[in-house]
Parts: sequence; C-alpha cells; structure tokens
Amino acid sequence: MMKRTISGMIGAGSLAHNRRDFVAENVDPKRTQYNICYRNENLQEVYKELFDEAVERYNVGKRNDRKITNYYEKIRLGKQEKLFHEVIFQIGNCGDMAVGTEEGELAVKILDEFLKDFEKRNPTLRLFNCYLHLDESTPHLHVDFVPYVSGWTGKGMDTKVSLKQALKSLGFPGGSKRDTELNQWINHEKEVLAEVAKKYGIEWEQKGTHEEHLDVYNFKKKERKKEVQALEQEKEYLTAENESLAFKISEVKADIEKLEDEKLQFKKDKDAAEKRAKKAKTELKKLEDRREFLQPVMDNVNKEIKEYGMIKTFLPEATALERAVTYRDKKIKPLFIEMKNKIGAMAAQVKELTRERDNWKSKFQQKKKEHENTKKELAEVQKDYQKLSGEKEVLQGLADRYNRLLRMLGKDMVERLVQDDIRMQAELEAKKQKEQMPKKIGGRIQWARERSEEHNAQIKKNKAKYRGMEL
Repeated sequence: MMKRTISGMIGAGSLAHNRRDFVAENVDPKRTQYNICYRNENLQEVYKELFDEAVERYNVGKRNDRKITNYYEKIRLGKQEKLFHEVIFQIGNCGDMAVGTEEGELAVKILDEFLKDFEKRNPTLRLFNCYLHLDESTPHLHVDFVPYVSGWTGKGMDTKVSLKQALKSLGFPGGSKRDTELNQWINHEKEVLAEVAKKYGIEWEQKGTHEEHLDVYNFKKKERKKEVQALEQEKEYLTAENESLAFKISEVKADIEKLEDEKLQFKKDKDAAEKRAKKAKTELKKLEDRREFLQPVMDNVNKEIKEYGMIKTFLPEATALERAVTYRDKKIKPLFIEMKNKIGAMAAQVKELTRERDNWKSKFQQKKKEHENTKKELAEVQKDYQKLSGEKEVLQGLADRYNRLLRMLGKDMVERLVQDDIRMQAELEAKKQKEQMPKKIGGRIQWARERSEEHNAQIKKNKAKYRGMEL
C-alpha cells in the first residue's frame, strides 16, 4: 500500500480564480478544459434562499432604522463573520501525485468520491462553489461554503451566518488557540478523505509523527525542507491571490471607463433634452403670439355679431308716387339680400376662426404638456448625471490610492502587505471561540450524532428549504 500526504488548508476564497475568469502563472491553460465544476451558484441568490425568510421574521415589529434590508450586504460590510469560507483538499504533491500521471488520475477519483457525501456529512455548510482543478501541478479540490445555524434563540435572527455555531452543531466545539472549531473540522474531513483513499490502496502518511531521532544537522535539514515545501505551497496560492487582486483592479478600471462612457452619453441626453425644452419653449411663444394676433379679430367678429343682433330698422322711405311693389323690389328686397349675404359671410368667418382657435388651443396644450415632460426628463437626467459623477469620483479615488501605493512602496511591497493582511485575517479566524469538546473519539462521535439529530429536527420544524447537490 503506497503512502501519501493529505492536506486540507484554508483557501483565499477567490471565486474568479476557481472559475478561471483569469489565468494565474501556475496554471496550464491547455488543461483548463479538464477542470471539473461541481457547483457554481450566485452567492447573493444563495443568501436569499437561506436567510430571506429569517430576515422577514426578524424585521417584524422593528423600527425602520433597526430593520435589515439586505443581509448579504450586512455580512459583507461587517467584521464578525465572512460571507463564505473556502477549504482546499489535496492528496500527495507534484512529486508523487502529479496531474497527468496514473497517480494523479487516482487522486481525482478519490477527491471525487470524497466530495459526494460532503453535504450529507455537513448539513450546516451550504456548498455553493466547488471546483476540482487539473490545470495546476497537483489535483486539488476547492470547496466554498456558507456556514449557518437555524433555530437560533440568542441575539439576532433565528437563522444566520455563523461558522462557530455551524461547526458546533456538527460536533466540533473548539478548544485551544490552535484547536479551533475550523481546525477540528478540517482534521475530521482529512480523516474522511484518508478513509476513502485507503479503499484505493493509499495510506495516509502523517509526517512529523513517530520519527526516529535525528542529529541536529539532519533535523534542521528536514525542518528546512518542510519550510521550503510550505513556502512553495504558499507561493502558489499567493500568486493566485495576487492575480485575483490584479483582476479586481482591472475590473475597477473597466468600471471607471464604463462610467466615463455613461457620463458622455448622459451629457448627450442632457443636451438633447435641453434642446427639446428650448424648442418647446419657442413653440409655446409662437402659440402665444398667434393667440394675441387672433384675439382682436375674434373680438371684432363678436362685436359685429352683436351689432347685427341688434339691427335697427333703418329703411329708406318711399316717395309719394312710388308703388308698393316697386318699393319692395327696388329698395327693401336688395337691402335684405345684402344683409343676408353679409351675415352669412360673417357666420362662415366665425366658424373658420373658431375652428382655427380650437386647433391652436389643442396644439398649445400639447406643447405645454411636452414642455413639462421635457423639464421632468431633464431633471431626472441631471440627477442620474450627478449620481454617476459621485460614483466615478469614488472609483477614481480608489484607483488613484492604489497607483499611489504602487509608486511609493513598489509592487512587491504592496503584494506583501496584501498577503500579510490575508494571513492576519486567517489568524483572527483561528482565534475564535474556545469551547471544549470530548477528548475521547467515541464520546465525540456520539456527541456529534446527537447534535446532528437535533439540527435536522430543527430544520424540519422551521420548514427551512435545502437543496442537495447531485454529483
């Protein structure tokens, strides 16, 4: 039976690196097509699935300033919990289980079988992103999950993000500074991986235990070799993290360029809206002038109508010898015909002017409405323009500070500072809760089984939704 090391380490959690949105130096792009994607879900959607109902329950009766509007953003901006955690599992190294060899193919089978029961073993760790990478030196598994607890009776929501409580419910209560809940859980998963490997003829080689006494020189040599191996492994992941940071910076720059384009487009929209507003104002002025021009005509027509409405009978008098028929035909009838024609002409003029007035009035109201809409549209465009200008200034400030750091400290120093911060975060994570767990394996297994049963019963009671992963 061959012996191989088994490692489980806390990962940087670069989802872009896992998906190969960018290619790091230690990646062979020709082999990326052979990577296996087990799960690739949107993290924000996972948060909605897990916590939206709990958020609604929590907000009942709360003041508006104490309500949770977006739990994802609350955790992202907070300092107590991380949005998610990543652990990387691997068998052997590039010397004895390299990608492309028979041993490497065996490692793939073992890691694949190990993952099949992962969610069944860990019901409080919501798996959302999982990749088996075969385009680096050694096959390894990236496991990204959201730890959560349901049925919580303490402070806050009854279902919430909590690494400590999620692992406690699985039987890992934590202990000393170096024996945290997370370390206990990782060691347990390594034991599970070792059991799977044993079925394929591989025994777990646990270095550093039951070694024969070494002289000082060989001991230091062996320790130095361990340090070099650890540094090589760390370098591999730091390189990936550095590529991730570079990718994020490029994304920020792309956002700035996009905002510049949007700013230009909004300026064009603003100019167009101002032109439309100016044109509408001109049209309104023309309508006003036309109305003022027509008003005297209308007033004159109305006056004439009133005058003809009060016609006084001024008839020419008949002469002494004039006959009645002659008087009617020669004087009365022509006068009435003239009056009739004039009244008819005036009525037609009134009708035409009324129609023209109504048309102009309709146009006036339409132009006035368009003018008001254009003013509103212009106000909205100006508001969006101001908002985009503010966002652009923030992003430009971030880019300027990053470039200033590069100029002042140099690229290597900035990368070291970033990696120091990552290590500090990992150390802070390791300093969390120190509760004791049973020392004997039998007691620990029994205790874990009881916690798991309680957890499952609580899930049914709360009607929590849970989707399993089919591999």
